[in-house]
Amino acid sequence: MKPLSIFILPTTLLATVLSFSSISAEKSLLIDDFKHESSNKLGLQRLFMTDVTVGGQSKSNVTVNNGVIEINGEIVPPRGQPGWSSSVLPLANMGEHIDASGYQGIQLRLKVNSGSLIISANSSEVTNFDYHAAPIPVAPNGKFHEIKVPFADMKRAWSEQSALNTATLASLSIVAISMQNASYDFAVDKVSFY
Repeated sequence: MKPLSIFILPTTLLATVLSFSSISAEKSLLIDDFKHESSNKLGLQRLFMTDVTVGGQSKSNVTVNNGVIEINGEIVPPRGQPGWSSSVLPLANMGEHIDASGYQGIQLRLKVNSGSLIISANSSEVTNFDYHAAPIPVAPNGKFHEIKVPFADMKRAWSEQSALNTATLASLSIVAISMQNASYDFAVDKVSFY
């Protein structure tokens, strides 16, 4: 089993004196517990994007309180394309990636009040934004659920299918998505590798 290695460690992560080489595949790696307003557990700033960058009009509202991030808004897709709102959790500094090949997948604890969500594992090898993704199978019942999404179940949407190279992960994204106008509302209190 390969240890997790990060090519450039942010100083806030170094300060925790956490040795990634000592983490085995039997353990999980906490990516974010949303205890900090703007940074994940690795000391990296979370990013939020919508389809406005490609002609859509989707909107997103984000709040972080007491270890829970709440995200809601409206999906207004660009013409002829799906609409989306993405919450990005960087795993390394810009232009870098980590080796998560010692892990089986992504574990989330979240609740969905409305909308359809996917999780993507964003490899630095993918250059056309068609990252490996899977639906988040949580009923919109407003209750927290813990789910596991195996890397092996993640697929690309429009590109030729290929295996996800988990040794090249730059970020994870939780994405609200819809083909037509729709609202979304969800909350997350933990994201990790397992």
